[in-house]
Amino acid sequence: MLRPTIRRRILGIALGLIVLMAITSVLSTVMTKRIAHQLDELTTKYVEAYGHLARMNVRSLEQAVVVRRMVIARMQTPSDKAAFADQQILYEAKGREIDQEAQAARVLINAIINDPTTVSDDAKLGRIDNRIETVTSDLRRYLDEENKRMWPQLDAGNMPEVRASLVRADALRDEFNRKIEEIRQDMMAQVRSDAALTMRDQQRAIAISAIVTALAAILGLTFAVFVSSGIIRPVRRLLEGTRAVEAGRLEGSIDVTTRDEIGQLTAAFNNMVEQLRLKERLRETFGRYVDPRVVEGLIDQRSLTTGAGERRVMTVLFCDMQGFTSLSEGMTPQGLVKVMNHYLSTMSGPIRSHRGIIDKYIGDAIMAYWGPPFTEHGEQARLACLAAVEMADRGTALRKELPELLGIRTVPSDCDVRIGVATGEVLVGSIGSEFMMSYTVMGDAVNLASRLENANKIYGSHALVSEPAITAAGDAVESREIDRLVVVGQTLPQTVFDILGRKGELTESQLALRERYAEGLAAYRERRWDDARRAFHAALEAVPNDGPAKALARRVENFQVNPPAADWDGAWRMDQK
Repeated sequence: MLRPTIRRRILGIALGLIVLMAITSVLSTVMTKRIAHQLDELTTKYVEAYGHLARMNVRSLEQAVVVRRMVIARMQTPSDKAAFADQQILYEAKGREIDQEAQAARVLINAIINDPTTVSDDAKLGRIDNRIETVTSDLRRYLDEENKRMWPQLDAGNMPEVRASLVRADALRDEFNRKIEEIRQDMMAQVRSDAALTMRDQQRAIAISAIVTALAAILGLTFAVFVSSGIIRPVRRLLEGTRAVEAGRLEGSIDVTTRDEIGQLTAAFNNMVEQLRLKERLRETFGRYVDPRVVEGLIDQRSLTTGAGERRVMTVLFCDMQGFTSLSEGMTPQGLVKVMNHYLSTMSGPIRSHRGIIDKYIGDAIMAYWGPPFTEHGEQARLACLAAVEMADRGTALRKELPELLGIRTVPSDCDVRIGVATGEVLVGSIGSEFMMSYTVMGDAVNLASRLENANKIYGSHALVSEPAITAAGDAVESREIDRLVVVGQTLPQTVFDILGRKGELTESQLALRERYAEGLAAYRERRWDDARRAFHAALEAVPNDGPAKALARRVENFQVNPPAADWDGAWRMDQK
C-alpha cells in the first residue's frame, strides 16, 4: 500500500480540481453546442422558410404582371405574337419559381420536424406544410383553368369576358396571397416561439453552467480544505509542540496521526523531545553534584574549555567554619549529615545567588569561583565580595541555629565562619586523569584564597580579601587594609583587606574602627610602637571585640619587647598553611 505523502495529497487536490474543471468544461461545451444548433436551426430553417413564403407572394404578384403584359401583347393590332410568347415563357417560369419557393419552404419545415435534437411544435409545422402544398396546387389549377378560358376569348375579341376573367384571376391571386400571408404569420409565430425557446435554453445553459461552476468550486474547495486540513492540523500540533519546547515544557509528546512526511517529522520531533528530556534529567541530576552551568557547558561543549585548559583572570573564594570538626565529634552519622547539609546549604546560597560557581565541598570547606564565561570579567570580584558579606552575615545567624541542631546549650566562641577571596590569573579547564575529570581552576590565586581563609585565624577576622580583588570590587563593599602578608608558598608580600560590609552600611563605631585601625597600621609600619598601640586600643574602644585590632595590638606589644630586624619591611610571614 502506498504511503500517503504530501506530494500525493497536493497532486490529488490538483487532479480533483482538473477533473471538476473538465466536467464543467464538457457540460458547458455540450450545452453550448445545443444552443448553437438551435440558433443554426432558427437562422437557416425557420427564417429561411419564412423568407421562401414571402418570396412566393412576390412571385405571385410578378406572375400577375406578366399575365397583363400577355393580354396587352395580344390586344395590339396586329397582335405581337413574339412578345406574347416571351411573356408566356416568363409566366411559366414565375409559376415554377412559386413552386420552387413552396417546395424549399416545405423541405426546411420537414427538416425541422424530422430533427429530434431540437424542441419544436411539429403538429403546427405539419399543418403549415400541408397548407403550403394545398394553396400552391389550388392556385396553379385555378389559374391554369382561368387562363385557358381567357386566351380564346382574347383571340375572339371578347374583351368584356377577358376583363371578367382577369378579375377572377386577380381574386384567385388575392386569395392565394391572403392564405400565404396567413401561413407566413403562422410561420413567424413559430419563428418567435423557437427564438423564445432558444433564449430560454440559452439562459438555462448559462444558469446551469454557473451552478455547475459554483458546485465544482465548492467541491474543489471542500476537497482542498479537507486534504489541506489533514496537513495543517498535524503541522499546527507540531508548531505548538515546538513552542512548548522553546518555552522549556518537555513533558508532553505529539500524537502521530498521519503516515506522510509530517508524521515522520512528528515522530522525529517526539524522539528529539525525549532526548531533550533525558538531557534535562542529566542536567538536573548532575546539577546536584556539579554546578548546572558547568554541566550545560560540558554537554554543549561551546563555551567551556574541555581540553588542555587556558589561563584566565578569575576570583576564587574559600569558606570554612572554624571549630566545626571538633564540634561535630560524637555526633551520629545521620545527625552529622543533617548539620553538614544545613551548613553547606546556608553558605552556598549567597554564592549561587551572586552567580558564583561552587567548585567543590572539602569537608566543611567550600571552594567557589567567579569569571568568564559564567560572569563578566568586570563584575566577578564585586559579586564575590558581596557573596562574602552575605556569607559572613549568615555565619552569624548559623551560630544561633547550631545549638538547636546539635542538641547543645551553646557553641564554642571560636566556632565562626572564615572566608578568603583572591583575584588573579589561574588555569581553568577540565583537569584530572583518564579515569575522572573535573572542571576546576588552579593557580596562585587559588592558593592565595585558601591561605587568606586560613589567615583569618591569625587576625580573628571573618573575610580577608587580596588587593586585586578589593580593587576590582570598587565601591560595592566597605573594607579596611589589615596587613601586608607573605603566605606560605609565596615570597612577595600581599596587601590584605578585611571586608566590613556593603557600601554605605557601616555604623559610626565601624567607621571609627576603620580610621583608628588605619592610623595604628601606619604607625606600626613606621615602628612607632607607642602610637600604634594607642591607635589599636582606640580602635578596640570603638569595637571592643575586633579581632584584627587585638592581633595587631598584641604584635605591637611583642615588637616593643623584641623589635624586628633592621631590614623589616612591615610584612607578616605565615609559617603554616
